[in-house]
Amino acid sequence: MSESIYIIDGARTPFLKSRNRPGPFAASDLATDAARALLVRQNFDPTDLDEVILGCAAPSPDEVNIGRVVALRAGCGLKVPGWTVMRNCASGMQSIDSAVNNIKAGRSDLVLAGGVDALSRAPLLFSDAMVGWLSNWYAAKTFGQRAALVAKFRLGYLAPVIALMKGLTDPICGLLMGQTAENLAFRFGISRSEMDAFAARSHRRVLAAQEAGHFAAELVPLYDRKGQLYAADDGVRADSTAENLAKLRPFFDRKYGNVTAGNSSQITDGGAWVVVASERAVERHGLTPIGRIVDSQWAGLDPAQMGLGPVHAATPILRRQQLELNDLDAWEINEAFAAQVIACERAWASDEYCRTELGLPGAMGQIDEAKLNVDGGAIALGHPVGASGTRIVLHVLEVLRRTNGRRGMAAICIGGGLGGAMLIERV
Repeated sequence: MSESIYIIDGARTPFLKSRNRPGPFAASDLATDAARALLVRQNFDPTDLDEVILGCAAPSPDEVNIGRVVALRAGCGLKVPGWTVMRNCASGMQSIDSAVNNIKAGRSDLVLAGGVDALSRAPLLFSDAMVGWLSNWYAAKTFGQRAALVAKFRLGYLAPVIALMKGLTDPICGLLMGQTAENLAFRFGISRSEMDAFAARSHRRVLAAQEAGHFAAELVPLYDRKGQLYAADDGVRADSTAENLAKLRPFFDRKYGNVTAGNSSQITDGGAWVVVASERAVERHGLTPIGRIVDSQWAGLDPAQMGLGPVHAATPILRRQQLELNDLDAWEINEAFAAQVIACERAWASDEYCRTELGLPGAMGQIDEAKLNVDGGAIALGHPVGASGTRIVLHVLEVLRRTNGRRGMAAICIGGGLGGAMLIERV
């Protein structure tokens, strides 16, 4: 990048696990509360922003351009444009990258960029058969026509279509995201015990991080309309040990599979933001950056192998910057599935994969486990699809601050056969 582009500050809501019913907050509520808390502590007014960019994979029908909705509700004024981006699981990272590109183009200097999703509020839909029957019902003009339609009605028409399941199914390869994780487990020989051990570690690390206060700086407590407080991520479980996780049945391939609800990321509601600024904005407003965005990359691959996206996105950055895997001080790889993160590690450690898929002379090696997702990840925290890309960028900066590290990578797999990665440097 020809000029330095900085992250000034960031905040996120607690990630709240879906409990098979609509959660207490709409996506715009989550994003608005986090934005207000973040903006109120800045040296500039919300109306000084050049734009607000919000990633969201599943906005509700009354929040279609949710970026604009939240910009207005957060007090940014009528003149600050707000817009929405969608790159599935990396929507929150795409918002930051879009801010970077607009700053580089000279269109913006100060941007609020983030991501949000309230997956618990994903709707139940009518089937095509029910929609067709209703269309005919409303078009009927006589009693006889309606009586005939009543005779044709079938109770099966009322069976709901779960929008979230449709959204998590790839339309090209026809696989649920968890089935693509099963593909990776088979390809790299990842056992059920390895998946469960990884998932248990994620829970242990989140619990330890909560106890040590490692999320405190980024979390914004929420209150619902009844005054109930939501102060912490609530999906983590102390009883998610490898032994207990081993008791769960496979979910995506019930006969031969090993991917379960326990070694997969949770369906969750949450939002996250960062303030992105140019050097000019830093000087103009007297800002103190916490990080610099050094590089970013998007990559495409087979949708049936989508979990390897972090490998394909992070590797070009490492090569451009002449870095090895462990030259970085911290890694955040979003934990869509335990099998998926393990597969990424094995791909980098494989001579064959690095040669045939990445065009490298040989294996890149192994990430030091003490640098990878040191405070746990989405298996224990949850994966509100639109928010996760922003969360891992924000948290890699927190890890660098705490450990006095210099450089960190945030990387994420993306439904549809994509990967995203962002190299961050602590200031």
